[in-house]
Amino acid sequence: MQLNPIHVTVFKLLEGRLFRIPGYQRSYSWGRHQRADLFRDIEEAQRSGLDHFMATVVGLTRETIDIGAEEFRVVELVDGQQRITTLVILLKAIEKALGAENAAAQKAKQGLADLLVKGDEHSLVLLQTNHDSSHVFTDYLRKGGVDERLVVTAADYNIVDAIAECERFVAGWSADGGLVGLLSTIRNRMSMILHEIADESLVYRVFEVLNSRGLDVKWIDKLKSQLMASIYEHVPVGTRESGLAEMHVIWQTIYRTIGTDADHADEALQFAGTFARGRAPNKVLTQEEAARELLQAGGQALKPIIAAARKLEAINRYVHELHSDNRRRAPAKVLQARLVAIAIMARNFDAATTADLLERWERSSFRLFGIGRLDARSYNREYTHLGHAIATGLDAKAAGKAIDALGEDFDLEERMSLKSYWNEWYWRREDARYVLFRYEEHLAAEAGELINASEWNKIWATDPAKSIEHVKPQHTEVGYLHNLGNLTMLPPGVNSSLGGSAPNEKADTYVECGLRGTATIGREINAGLKWDKAAVTARCETLEAFIRNYWKI
Repeated sequence: MQLNPIHVTVFKLLEGRLFRIPGYQRSYSWGRHQRADLFRDIEEAQRSGLDHFMATVVGLTRETIDIGAEEFRVVELVDGQQRITTLVILLKAIEKALGAENAAAQKAKQGLADLLVKGDEHSLVLLQTNHDSSHVFTDYLRKGGVDERLVVTAADYNIVDAIAECERFVAGWSADGGLVGLLSTIRNRMSMILHEIADESLVYRVFEVLNSRGLDVKWIDKLKSQLMASIYEHVPVGTRESGLAEMHVIWQTIYRTIGTDADHADEALQFAGTFARGRAPNKVLTQEEAARELLQAGGQALKPIIAAARKLEAINRYVHELHSDNRRRAPAKVLQARLVAIAIMARNFDAATTADLLERWERSSFRLFGIGRLDARSYNREYTHLGHAIATGLDAKAAGKAIDALGEDFDLEERMSLKSYWNEWYWRREDARYVLFRYEEHLAAEAGELINASEWNKIWATDPAKSIEHVKPQHTEVGYLHNLGNLTMLPPGVNSSLGGSAPNEKADTYVECGLRGTATIGREINAGLKWDKAAVTARCETLEAFIRNYWKI
């Protein structure tokens, strides 16, 4: 492998190049911790006067273009985009902060403006072509501001956070009159090793080799480069281009899904790799193990390589769907339980069968991890084997029976008989909300009606603490305050409006809230029920009877 790496300062790196981040790359994901590390490195370089080596950058040279009288190489960033994106934001923050107090500041300000936005007043030194649909980054470089009304994705928010943190960092130097010195340190003391490669068949393998022992690159990104490299190395030229084009679309979709919320792609990689293993493992695979399984499944032919990537794409979509479903957060609280849910979703059963199996999964999983209060170390083997079996062809009837049988050997009686068990439900808010929702369904079914979906959608959309209502208010500090019998549900706005009101003062609101279980309490209080320990105990016994019947305890 012939490489010609060069050691460059930040100024030399950015000079004469237009960096681009293609759509099949990860969106901006650096957080506060990584940016704080960068800021500390800059401060240390300035204090010591010594050069500071930052990282390795791998880029694919696409073309050379002219802008006015200048010539620029267009380079796609394969590795290093997070750090370079942050540095470019930081340079823009310095440009904004520099004034016209002296000739040096004016010259530095104009130099930064010319570096960041080229002579055509449009082309940028770095263009986020991956998932910046809100133009947060480009607007900041061109206009110096952000319209936060346009911020949508997690990547957008990361960019906004980076802008705010960079501007605060710069403000500290501005107060000391040291902006020109800060700029000089970043441009001339901070350096990187640049691998600028014109051969696309080589660039992905370089990325893989350079990061084979690194901790900064996620395994899903390594897998992408390994699969790309496999296409270049093993697929004939005649079909290679169409395969690469398809891979680009697949990874663009994966990263777009990742960018809409918290990053669950690591979990998707673990699940896809677990399903890809020929024999079921005893626990969900690590990211490294999963990447290895998918790479092995891809092999050296185009069809299985694309199939491995498409499997990951589908699993990533289902993982995103499951994590976005607040109603299922309680039964889906542990990794191995989510594995089984994703296996069901990914099998493409008909809609009715999928719904039935997921309902069974919810019941069994919440029985163990909600009512049973087991932790994430429990039933790893059983769930992982079942998830693998469903993903690899177990028929729906057998899957349903196996799901129902999960945890049959666990005795809930001992757990539920603990003295503190019923008095701790408020501290398990997700579980309490889920139980009260199921109880609401039960009451509605008894009345031959449906639950109030509008009010429950409001409840699911917020933190459960904003909807769980203490009938006996919290300021009373009675011993049964957090007992399940003293808890009910209210839409978030209604709940906050009641404050610490006494039960009889809240009864009318309960009756009118649109939730059957809460309305029943309100009517009983209006009819003369004194809401005391006896009332709470009686309601807790009613809920316990429901739990035992519904979850077959």
